[in-house]
Amino acid sequence: MRGINPKQHYDVVIIGGGISGLTSAALFSKAGISCCVIEMDNRPGGYLAGFRRHDFRFDSAIHWLNNCGPDGLVTKIFKIVGEDYPKCKDQKNIRRFVSDDFDYKVTNNPDELKEQWIKEFPHEKKGIIRFFRDAKRIGKSFDRYANLSRTMKTMTWYEYPIHGLRMLGFALPFIPHVKYTGEEKLKRGLNRYFKDEKLHRVFCSEPDVLSCLIPISWAYIKDFQLPPDGGSQSFPEWLMYATQKMGGEIFFKSRVTKVLVEDNVAKGVTFDHRGTAHTISSKYVVAACDAETLFEKMLPQKTIPNKMKDKLKGAPLYASAITVALGLDCPAEELGLGEEIIFLADTSVPREDLGKGDPYLSGIHILASTVRDKSLALPEHGTITLYIPAWIENNNFWGCEIDENGNYIRGEEYNRIKEEYAKILIERVEEKLIPNLRKHILYTDVATPITHHRYTGNKNGTMMAQKPGKENYQGRVASYITPVNNLFLSGHWADLGGGIPIAIKSSINTTLLVLQKEDKKRFKLLARYMDGKIGAEDLKASGLLMEYDNSWIKDPTPAQKKGMRREADQVPEN
Repeated sequence: MRGINPKQHYDVVIIGGGISGLTSAALFSKAGISCCVIEMDNRPGGYLAGFRRHDFRFDSAIHWLNNCGPDGLVTKIFKIVGEDYPKCKDQKNIRRFVSDDFDYKVTNNPDELKEQWIKEFPHEKKGIIRFFRDAKRIGKSFDRYANLSRTMKTMTWYEYPIHGLRMLGFALPFIPHVKYTGEEKLKRGLNRYFKDEKLHRVFCSEPDVLSCLIPISWAYIKDFQLPPDGGSQSFPEWLMYATQKMGGEIFFKSRVTKVLVEDNVAKGVTFDHRGTAHTISSKYVVAACDAETLFEKMLPQKTIPNKMKDKLKGAPLYASAITVALGLDCPAEELGLGEEIIFLADTSVPREDLGKGDPYLSGIHILASTVRDKSLALPEHGTITLYIPAWIENNNFWGCEIDENGNYIRGEEYNRIKEEYAKILIERVEEKLIPNLRKHILYTDVATPITHHRYTGNKNGTMMAQKPGKENYQGRVASYITPVNNLFLSGHWADLGGGIPIAIKSSINTTLLVLQKEDKKRFKLLARYMDGKIGAEDLKASGLLMEYDNSWIKDPTPAQKKGMRREADQVPEN
C-alpha cells in the first residue's frame, strides 16, 4: 500500500480537487503561496473528471460551455497561470429544440433562427424582432463580465461605488425581464413578444424569461465553446500539472475529517489517506467542497451558527441527473447527430413535469461528444449521452439501503432501477429521433444522483449547488467568507450560479482574499488584472509571479493510443 508524505505546514490547504480547488492551487502556486490539495477521489476534476470505458472516453459534466473563448473569464484566469492551457474552439451549432411539431436550431448566428421564425410566423414579426433584439442587448452586457468578477470583499471603500456603477450598467438589460418567473408570469413575459402557442412551446421547460433569452444572447456574442481536445478532463489535468510544476502538492484518496480551529481561526486539517491519519497545519483553509459537509462534519460543533446552517439546509439546489452514456458501433454523425445539444420534449406535458425526472415525461438532453471531439472514440465508433434531471430521494433513494453513517448501499434493486431508466430513455430517443438506436449500442453506463454524490461529495449529488433566485439571494446562502477566520468557501457553494466560469471565478476571489492579507503587492497586481486595468503581459513583466515553463502536453486519449498502436502495427519492417 503506497503512502504519502505531506509537509507539516502549508500556507494554504485546499479541500477538494475539482476545477475550483485545482485552479486555486495553480493560482496560489503562481503567487508563491505554498499549498496542497486534498481530494477524496483517485483522480482530479470532480464533475469534470469524466471516465473511460474500453476505448471510449466520456465527459461526465460539460453539456454547454462558455467564457472559455479568447476574451472569456475562464481564459483570463487561466492566463495568470500560463499560456499552455487547454484551448477551446468556437461552437457553431449550439442547441436544437425537437418536438412532434417543430425542429429548430440555435447557431452562433441567431439571426438565422430569427429569419426562420419570421417566415413561419409572419403575424409575430415585430415581437420576434424585439425578442432577438433584447437577447442581443443582454449579450453585449455579458461581454463585460470578465472584468466584473472580483468580489467586493476585496475592494476598498472608494472602489465600492465605482464597481456598483459598473455592475448597474451590466444589470440594466436584465432588469425588465427579472419579474417574469414562474408558469403564469413566464407566459405573460413571452406574450410581450409573441402569443403564438407554438413559439411558446419552444421554451416549454424554461422557468423564466431570462432562461429563454440568455442562451441566444451568448450565441450573439459567440460565447459558446466546444470542450478542449481530450474532453473536459483536459482542464484538471493541465491544472494539476502546472500546480505540481510550481511546487504545489495534490493528495488523492484523501478525505478531510476535521478542520482544526483555535480561537475561531482555522489552523489546518486532519485527513485520512488509506486508513492512515495525517495532520497538517496551515495559515488558511480554502474549502472547495460541499458546504454543508464542511459545516456539519468537519468543523467543531457550535462553530457555525444554527441559523446559518438551517438556511443552507433549506436552500433550493440545482438538480442532479440521470446520465446514460452510450458507446456506439458507428460515428454519431451517421445517426443524424451534430455538435449541438438536443432537447427532445413532448410539449403537451406540463412544464413542471418536464423537469421532474420522470423517465417517461421529462425532456431529454442528447449530446454526441464525439462529433465535437474525435479523440474521444475510435474513428469507426461514437458516443451519445442522454440525461434528464433527477433527485437523490427519487425511487426511495434509488433502491439503496442507508447505513448508520448515512452511506448509500447499492444492491440489486439499485441496478434494476438504473437499467429501467436507461431502457425507457433509449426507447424514447429511438422512437422520436434516432430509429434503430439500440442496434448500434456497444456499451451502456448509467449514473444516478447516488453516483454523482459518491464521486463529488456534493449534497444530494447536485450538479451546481444552490440555484440563483430570490430565496437564495435574500438568504445569503452563498459567500466566500465563513464565521471562522481564515477559512474561505470556494466553488459553487461560494457563489450563486453554475458551470465552469462560476467555479473558477470563486478561485480567483479566494486567492485575492488570502493575498489581501499576506502579500499586498501581488494582491494589487492581480486585482488590477481582474479589473481589466492591465493585461496578461503586464503580469509576466512585473516579476512578482513564479515562472512556469508552459511545458504541459496533453496525454493521448484511450482511442488515440489505440490508433497509434494500429499505425505502428501497419508500419512495414525494413
